[in-house]
Amino acid sequence: MLTYYFSVSLTYEECRVLYLPKNNAVVVIEERGKRIQIPAKNLRPFVSQTGLRGRFRLQVSEDKKLLSLDRVS
Repeated sequence: MLTYYFSVSLTYEECRVLYLPKNNAVVVIEERGKRIQIPAKNLRPFVSQTGLRGRFRLQVSEDKKLLSLDRVS
């Protein structure tokens, strides 16, 4: 299992792109500098009226399948 940490700070308006049909993935840069592509549908549950904010932990299997995505702060 691989674990990555990344932070996000988006306003509610900026989060609207997560719901567009053509935007099915989001690219984030994890804390050690690696680019990671995450399906937009996995970030949607964390969007609130103030947007999408926080530090997240992403766990993937050795074959890069998403196992969990959690807000840690």
